Amino acid sequence: MSRPVTLFTGQWADMPLVELAAKASTWGFDGLELACWGDHFEVDRALSEPDYVADKHALLESHGLRCWALGAHLVGQAVCDPIDARHHGVLPAEVWGEGDPEGVRRRAAERMADTARAAARFGVSQVNGFTGSSIWRMLYSFPPNDFDSIERGYEDFAERWNPIIDTFDAEGVRFGLEVHPTEIAYDFVTTRKALAAIGHRPGFGINFDPSHFVHQFLDSAEFVEEHADRIYHVHVKDARRRLDGRRSILSSHLNFGEAQRGWDFVSPGHGDVDFELLLRSLNRIGYDGPLSIEWEDAGMDRECGAQDAIAFVRRNDFQASSVVFDQAMQRSGR
Repeated sequence: MSRPVTLFTGQWADMPLVELAAKASTWGFDGLELACWGDHFEVDRALSEPDYVADKHALLESHGLRCWALGAHLVGQAVCDPIDARHHGVLPAEVWGEGDPEGVRRRAAERMADTARAAARFGVSQVNGFTGSSIWRMLYSFPPNDFDSIERGYEDFAERWNPIIDTFDAEGVRFGLEVHPTEIAYDFVTTRKALAAIGHRPGFGINFDPSHFVHQFLDSAEFVEEHADRIYHVHVKDARRRLDGRRSILSSHLNFGEAQRGWDFVSPGHGDVDFELLLRSLNRIGYDGPLSIEWEDAGMDRECGAQDAIAFVRRNDFQASSVVFDQAMQRSGR
């Protein structure tokens, strides 16, 4: 049986869910990974309004859709980040409050714990998102880093996220960090360090998105196999490098889609992710969860992109073989 193909709704949160659900059903999706912003999944309402969860299920079911995961990226980002005006633009007003940095981080942590409670009430056991990072700003070591402060960054992450994961554990829900630049884990080394910092506890795993490895020249398939027991959810997104000696992997402070960027996100199958190798690795580790398409392509209309992406995934997702290819020959020779 093939893996379910879902659409992450984060980039569609300006569209009412009732409208998006109808479109996604028509396009052939099996379900939606609901973003915890817009009207797609409202954590506070799920916990306070008796009919909210039932009404949300009824809406999805009316279009033949399911939900296997929630996305809580925006609030999760604020748990560990140095807070600035950019966070004001993406956080709920009650989490932002007066904008005092430590207050924002504390309220974000409380909302993440509430997200676990809301997910459990909704009947979903997977929440994906970001953690933020107090040390991402130290990526380039000049002025020279005090490397003890880097280690303190991992300690800060563990101190802030362990209580959140306590709530996830109590609710029977798992958290999947999207390994991603600006997070506490963004490559092989930092993922190892982050998992060690949080004690390798089972409630904290990975929502793997290969597009974030492209401009870092990292091997997605190798990452999946190294962290086989932590791949809790998978995003399908692609990226294309355009490095020609004049464009930079650091993106030059240019917005997505601008011609002078050294790389950009593109719809699946239009970039540099080797999806065949990635799918073979997912088969090898026994991953049978959703393949959740995250549309991000500044050069392609999103409705065209969603339909192009699901066709690509349906065409390329294949089951692992249950036999070695020469097994039939061995039997016939007996």
